[in-house]
Amino acid sequence: VEDASGNLVQKEYAGTESKSETEKLLRQAMDDYESKKFVAKTDNLTVGELLDMWAEEELKVGTLSNGTVENYLGAIRCIKKHPIAERKLKTVTAEHLQAFLDLLTFGGEFPDGKVRKGYSKDYIHSFSAVLQQAFRFAVFPKQLITFNPMQYIKLKKQAEDVDLFSDDEVEEGIQPISHEDYERLIEYLKVKNPPAILPIQIAYYAGLRIGEVCGLTWQDINLEEQCLTIKRSIRYDGTKHKNIIGPTKRKKVRIVDFGDTLTEILKTARKKQLKSRMQYGELYHRNFYKEAQDKNRVYYEYYHLDGTEEIPVDYKEISFVCLRPDGCLELPSTLSIACRSVAKRLDGFENFHFHQLRHTYTSNLLSNGAAPKDVQELLGHSDVSTTMNVYAHSTRKAKRNSARLLDKVAGND
Repeated sequence: VEDASGNLVQKEYAGTESKSETEKLLRQAMDDYESKKFVAKTDNLTVGELLDMWAEEELKVGTLSNGTVENYLGAIRCIKKHPIAERKLKTVTAEHLQAFLDLLTFGGEFPDGKVRKGYSKDYIHSFSAVLQQAFRFAVFPKQLITFNPMQYIKLKKQAEDVDLFSDDEVEEGIQPISHEDYERLIEYLKVKNPPAILPIQIAYYAGLRIGEVCGLTWQDINLEEQCLTIKRSIRYDGTKHKNIIGPTKRKKVRIVDFGDTLTEILKTARKKQLKSRMQYGELYHRNFYKEAQDKNRVYYEYYHLDGTEEIPVDYKEISFVCLRPDGCLELPSTLSIACRSVAKRLDGFENFHFHQLRHTYTSNLLSNGAAPKDVQELLGHSDVSTTMNVYAHSTRKAKRNSARLLDKVAGND
């Protein structure tokens, strides 16, 4: 059996002169071992090897979305950097797992000697889900252990420290960008990073997510009817080291209407791209996707080639909207870098990130009288409460107006 440290030790049981009594004691000893200890049929299997086994045999062939699978594979890569991944499966206890998740939650000194902050709530839930499912898989169908120690784990929350005597202002979530600041941002990008302008303009006037903006094609745009069809998104797959074209977050196609301002922006961008294509000649890049399979999953990988390169037969051309001057797609990764640069260098944009444009779009519509249900459908939210929560958390003006309703009650309006 195993001692408290997980080491194998020999435990002796006294027999009797009666063969039947001794066999009875043997059965009791075996039952005791089965009910109280881990029973690993593969003695040297480690937690890391279990995670790989679960990923190959269950995760990748399951029904979860490609995005969720990628998130879980990323969590596995992180877990495998910790010594718990090297621990033999049969020696792992709930205490080991609780200590590991507490370290990820609250931060502290990691095994490499570096002190780090805790991970966000979403990351912790991903780590927990991976371990929960992997250990459940080890119990059944693999029958490597007799019970799942993750069932005893409690996910804890980071305590919020509040300085009661600080003069700093309270942060109120993601704040919308004023139109004056938006125009200042565009002027800044004209000098520092022109390729980032078009995706930021589309997000500001149509509320698209960063992956949706980058996945938009000219075939998705109807300039006469002034609407976009949002059906795909682009993300970077850290396992495959490729950019993958996939469905939107909710896996639903939606129609987003827009006005005259964005119409003119798109018309101008189209003319500019045609001009760049003429200027670059055969060095202008064309964009493609290729279907790839992993287990029973289908992925669409993104590629680009200039006019001097031979196009493989399995490449299919796609006409993206947000391009760099040489025709290459403006990817979410490069767009995120541009946003971080803005946050560092442009006054008043210290906390800027791309998703702030989506919050701004939401706030602008609702504060100007748009129906919440219509805004929900434009954004692709699963329910209207999500839409209203974004507005409630981000609009200081709306809070002030609500508070001043009491002035009317007091007759001070």
